[in-house]
Amino acid sequence: MPTSLLRVGVVFGGESGEHAVSIQSALTVIKALIAPDNQDRFEVIPVYIDREGRWWGPTVAQHVLDQNHAINSEDLPQPLPAPGLRQWPVDPDTVDLWYPVLHGPNGEDGTVQGLFTLMNKPFVGSGVLGSAVGMDKLAMKAAFAAAGLSQVPYLGLNAIDLEEPERLEQLLTRLEKELGYPCFVKPANLGSSVGITKARTRDELLDGLHQAAVLDTRLLVEQGVKARELECAVLGRRHLRASVVGEIRFDADWYDYETKYTEGRSQTLIPAPLPASVSQQIQAMAIRACQAVHAYGQARVDVFYDETSGQIWLNEINTLPGFTSQSMYPTLWEATGIPLPQLVAQLVDTARE
Repeated sequence: MPTSLLRVGVVFGGESGEHAVSIQSALTVIKALIAPDNQDRFEVIPVYIDREGRWWGPTVAQHVLDQNHAINSEDLPQPLPAPGLRQWPVDPDTVDLWYPVLHGPNGEDGTVQGLFTLMNKPFVGSGVLGSAVGMDKLAMKAAFAAAGLSQVPYLGLNAIDLEEPERLEQLLTRLEKELGYPCFVKPANLGSSVGITKARTRDELLDGLHQAAVLDTRLLVEQGVKARELECAVLGRRHLRASVVGEIRFDADWYDYETKYTEGRSQTLIPAPLPASVSQQIQAMAIRACQAVHAYGQARVDVFYDETSGQIWLNEINTLPGFTSQSMYPTLWEATGIPLPQLVAQLVDTARE
């Protein structure tokens, strides 16, 4: 293979609950990197992180990609090393640039980004700060508030608060008074709607808090609003660009994990049927959201829009958005005029700026 090819290490899998989504995203990214438009530019070196955090080189990684799902521990090369990153699975000098396709903790939260930074290697996506703040919903919302960006009312709490009956009763009363029902309970550090529940009663609120506490030590409760769910993709480093705005409509009570990743359960409208002025406001808000948390490279920004009042609320930012065939980030850029092979090439080029 010509030595002029840029050797791109695509890292996928991971310990989070979004492991399966990461595999699907990696398949899409790799397919785009080796597409005819890019065949003279990139060589892909896949690296797989199993559910216990072990890093595996191209042989195991390609097997995972070929079978399109995670490998059970007993089917991995034996004897298994201890969980975690114990040794580098490839010679670091054989990789010119890293492309993390990881979602959730230990992938999207600045940890892997810090590793690549210490290696003095360029990588796709935000740095440590933008990744960490963008991953933790409470830190992210604090940054948005500091930037003066409009958000749905919310309260944050610690999982340990649920263990003290008196403190728990105070929290429930405060949540009901300040947010009311319905409301949404979220772990602070998971994506893809993992661990999120909708509460319409105190019993459902309590159940949702306990479910979220199993997954995270920091919890978020948001007021439910009746609004359209819109998304905008952002690309770039020094100069951020916003895509057309898309809308998610779904055949469910709300946009949960199953609805998000089950074919036919949701519908995307791209571009979203919106007045031009509203689309422009959302695009400007998306860029401001990235600036607020110091995110760059790639990001997807989600907003709520109440067309009756004209109110736009910033929901959240995803610094490593899903890249599956159903994912909004690549689809939004396709509609904006950047096809998938060109998009991944631009993301790689942006990482080298």
